[in-house]
Amino acid sequence: MEKERILSQYMPVTAAPIIAKWIDYFQCEFKISKGRTTKLGDYRHPYRGAGHKISVNNNLNCYAFLVTTVHEFAHLLTWNDHKNKVKPHGEEWKYNFKRMMVPFLEQNVFPEDVKTAIVRYLNNPTAASCTDLTLSRALKKYDESIDVSRLEELPLHTVFTIKDGRQFKKGEKLRKRYRCTCLDNGHIYLFNPLAEVTIEATGT
Repeated sequence: MEKERILSQYMPVTAAPIIAKWIDYFQCEFKISKGRTTKLGDYRHPYRGAGHKISVNNNLNCYAFLVTTVHEFAHLLTWNDHKNKVKPHGEEWKYNFKRMMVPFLEQNVFPEDVKTAIVRYLNNPTAASCTDLTLSRALKKYDESIDVSRLEELPLHTVFTIKDGRQFKKGEKLRKRYRCTCLDNGHIYLFNPLAEVTIEATGT
């Protein structure tokens, strides 16, 4: 019950009992971590006597937290089935992610737009769930409002600032990423459309 109580603070209440059972069943060390800019969650396979370890960022909204948790448990199950003989996000992982997501879809844990995005992703899992743009956009709608914008929402040539203080000018989109010029050194960088940035001014 204590696991369920803690988990329900970070994910939909109806999902907490299922995740608590998974933690016990797989004898997994489950850690709620401080927000990390490089990843939403992490899975570590058993090593030198230590068991499965999963960590998920504490600053995710409840639906993103749950999707990330299922994502990491799918890695755990894939490791149990295949060890390190398959690709991290290969067909085996996609299959496990899909079947582990089923109970939450059946219980209508997610709002309709997120559920639709998850089902769409599961029908055509061409990328890891955390990098699927449609699913990421749906999940981000439920983030707490903060004073940042997503790069894809900005007009062309907008000047923006990233977390480390560097300024860039938004350029054309090349396939899946935007070509942006760093105003500090003139170098070109490619940005994910969902990159969160602060608007400074509008250029020409």
